[in-house]
Amino acid sequence: MYHQPVLKNRRTLLERAEKFISDIYFTDCNLRGRLFGDIHPLESISVLLSEKRILYSEAIQLNFQPCKVGDTFGPTWWTCWFKVVLKIPEAWRGKEVHLRWESDGEGMVWRDQQPVQGLTKEGEKTSYVLTDLHVLISIFSITLYVELACNGLFGAGKGSMIAAPDPNRKFTLQKAELVVFNRDVRELLTDFEMLVDIVKILEGEQRGFQALFTANEMVNLCDPANPSSFAAARSLAQKFFAQKNGESQHVVHAMGHCHIDSAWLWPYEETIRKCARSWVTVIKLMENNPEFVFTCSQKESPSPKTNVYVQAQQFQWVKSWYPNLFSEIKQFVQKGQFIPVGGTWVEMDGNLPSGESMVRQFLHGQNFFKDEFAHYCKEFWLPDTFGYSAQLPQIMKGCGISRFLTQKISWNLVNTFPHNTFFWEGVDGTHVLTHFPPGNSYEMKGKVEDLINTVKNNKDKGRANHSGFLFGFGDGGGGPTQLMLDRLQRVRDTDCLPKVQMSSPDVLFSQLESDSSLLCTWVGELFLELHNGTYTTQAKIKLGNRQCEALLHDVEVASCLALCKTDSFKYPACKLQELWRLLLLNQFHDVIPGSCIEMVVEDALKYYDEIRTTGSRLLLAACDSLGSTPGKGAGSSMAVLNTLPWERTEVISLPADDPQTRLGWVPFVIQVDGTIMMENGLLKATIDQTGRLMSLLLLQTNRETIFEGCLGNQFTLFDDVPLYWDAWDVMDYHLQTRKPVIEVIEPAKVVRSGTHQGSVSFSLRISGKSTIRQEIVLDACCPYVKFNTQVDWEESHKFLKVEFPVQVRSPNATYEIQFGHLQRPTHRNTSWDWARFEVWGHKWADLSEHGFGVALLNDSKYGYSIHENIMTLSLLRAPKAPDVNADMGHHNFTYALMPHTGCAFSVNSPAVILETVKQAESRENALLIRLYESHGSSVTTTLSTSLPLHKAWHCDLLERPDSIIPVSKTTSGISLTFKPFQIRSLLLIIK
Repeated sequence: MYHQPVLKNRRTLLERAEKFISDIYFTDCNLRGRLFGDIHPLESISVLLSEKRILYSEAIQLNFQPCKVGDTFGPTWWTCWFKVVLKIPEAWRGKEVHLRWESDGEGMVWRDQQPVQGLTKEGEKTSYVLTDLHVLISIFSITLYVELACNGLFGAGKGSMIAAPDPNRKFTLQKAELVVFNRDVRELLTDFEMLVDIVKILEGEQRGFQALFTANEMVNLCDPANPSSFAAARSLAQKFFAQKNGESQHVVHAMGHCHIDSAWLWPYEETIRKCARSWVTVIKLMENNPEFVFTCSQKESPSPKTNVYVQAQQFQWVKSWYPNLFSEIKQFVQKGQFIPVGGTWVEMDGNLPSGESMVRQFLHGQNFFKDEFAHYCKEFWLPDTFGYSAQLPQIMKGCGISRFLTQKISWNLVNTFPHNTFFWEGVDGTHVLTHFPPGNSYEMKGKVEDLINTVKNNKDKGRANHSGFLFGFGDGGGGPTQLMLDRLQRVRDTDCLPKVQMSSPDVLFSQLESDSSLLCTWVGELFLELHNGTYTTQAKIKLGNRQCEALLHDVEVASCLALCKTDSFKYPACKLQELWRLLLLNQFHDVIPGSCIEMVVEDALKYYDEIRTTGSRLLLAACDSLGSTPGKGAGSSMAVLNTLPWERTEVISLPADDPQTRLGWVPFVIQVDGTIMMENGLLKATIDQTGRLMSLLLLQTNRETIFEGCLGNQFTLFDDVPLYWDAWDVMDYHLQTRKPVIEVIEPAKVVRSGTHQGSVSFSLRISGKSTIRQEIVLDACCPYVKFNTQVDWEESHKFLKVEFPVQVRSPNATYEIQFGHLQRPTHRNTSWDWARFEVWGHKWADLSEHGFGVALLNDSKYGYSIHENIMTLSLLRAPKAPDVNADMGHHNFTYALMPHTGCAFSVNSPAVILETVKQAESRENALLIRLYESHGSSVTTTLSTSLPLHKAWHCDLLERPDSIIPVSKTTSGISLTFKPFQIRSLLLIIK
């Protein structure tokens, strides 16, 4: 009698199973080769090529030309509309029939005047189901349209993903045909795939060998040419997957995820179509998967769902461009399957926007979700941003959000972050529950490796037994696929793998909250040890952001005053909303950091110009209502409007016989023996012929600012070649390539002396292609020296900085952040210190010791480095990907150096900053006032106003009144108490 041999060689059995499902080897006789059955050509296919993105209604009215498989179309960023006429053979009745479509462009199928599915080869979506076994369709002749974008899922980089787009690239129609899809083969292939992955991942473990022998026996039972043999093979797989876990196994909360960058390697306009392609496909998945109810040993998941997470701006785009699709989405939101999370208008950068901009991100995002979906988001979802400000916890809490999810810190280049689930404490002491999915990705594919890594990487084992698991194609869109859902269904409760539960953010965080007693706390910023070149790249975007933030602030203040003072003035709420949303859009985490293609930069700069033009007009209109009429000549009235949130109260007294007094504080400049001396009664600067500061004296104390033997205002040039992420990264080794810029074109000379200003100008050569021209300015009675700078910049992979070695010793430097400041070390004791060789800050950084300090100010820069006593401001970079022309051209910017007595802040200056005055969102007769404590102290202050105040309420950052905190009124105004760095908002009823 014949006995089948028992084989134990792992390599041969594993490779046998792999080849049995390979799409490369033995497809003539293996299972993979049977996935598709009969093939039938299309009746006809024709094409319309358009340079612009045109609507369906417009496209179908135009002339289509015949085309065929193998034809190429383009160039990059153009649009092709294909008219596809097909007829399903009568013999295929009762079979699952697909339109198989493969192209290197991104496609979307239109049927009956509506988008029905995305087709993206890179996103594993290459077929559209025409009929299936569950739906009887009697119409076998069909006309479809396929809208094809001439770009891939990740744009059209020339040579690499992040390279600048190839403008002349052509895109090929590789397949367009009808096929019979064998669903039973697909199910069996998924069984094999999961078993083979278990064999590989659990090598040497008992469960891995069980999977190996199960897969081998399935190959023995399965005859690819005989579908009747499939059931026996599937039965073996099901028996394996049905072996359950114990009670203590880790629980993975699987959530479908579709991360779409609002702009990156493609322009804003293309993102609108990416949203439609991705979400219409997700809607179809939801319709076809009502049976997905995942169970674990304790309870069922709350509802059968596939979750998708979306930014408010992207919802707004789809609502405007695809209203029927948006209506469908709202239906699935009501069912609890399509879950809007995030809470902000876009997934903004977590470092560079101002505090008020961050508040507006939440205000506009949360209000949109409330208006459209009847609820606010409870989770802040920011998976792909390059670091997170220490002020975010307070801002989140003030906007009704107490939960935060990201994974980007897993990209740290030097140090491994010690937690996955923890409490994050902000600069003011606010705590939010934070989760980093241990799979370290927001676009997992539902594979065994993803599940094992989720458990293996969890740094809070024993403290948190639940983890998020975000699956779906991301960045360029795409989202989950049926295959991903099928993979997770197989292993929802399988021995040696974590339990898989289709879940939602609320379920995940509720579980984490219930088990939070042992969680650790992280205090301060979440600094990403990577991508710190984004603090400097695309300087004109940074300048536009800073200027537009200030302009919109001024428009709101002036408009509020005009509203209160003039009965006829109408507050420009709608127009301000438009301008704010343009600004918020440009704060997306690949736009304001400068890590985007040139087309996006051009769009962003155009939006800033629109904000400047319209904002300036609104500001003039408000000022005109207040009595100022600019440009009307002699006799016209003029109002001076100071919108700064503070007043200068410091007064310096000098003896009557002091030489500064005799000079009357009029700035004077003299040149002696190749050096220039400038003085204004507060400061005395000595400048050499190359424009460097030899000395800067604070005359009140005769204290020298510049370190002995060194020169301030020293321009330096560095080689700037990162490992890969060109626009994103500056590496630590760039510091070893420092070269001072000292070649003089025009030596320093006196430009102005006396009156109200003294100044000196000079110019330097950076290279044969780049130059610097600078005017050093000292204004009367001004406590800082100003450096007005022009750079013509035509470099490649260089980094321009300016250095000030100062006479200060301190282990920490202070940097302005949103609504406050924080300190970072000036030494490199630990790897955590060293990794902060390039950091971000806003309008100033300060280095102080007891009794004396120096502040470095700027009008548009965000990158700093303060090591020991050298204060460095980052000025310009020259990356070549993804924008080959990044930062090339002419730049204007200003920075300043301010020595001062005391620490970083004067005790004579008020600690509370009045940051924002605007009309309330929901009340025309109310003003929103926002203040914050800026020193890091506990203070009580009084808010006074001359406006006709009727009522006042405390409110949160979404402007919802808070009746729990009473308003304390006194005869002099409203009394307010602040904790360190606390933000307070008030609603004032004025009419």
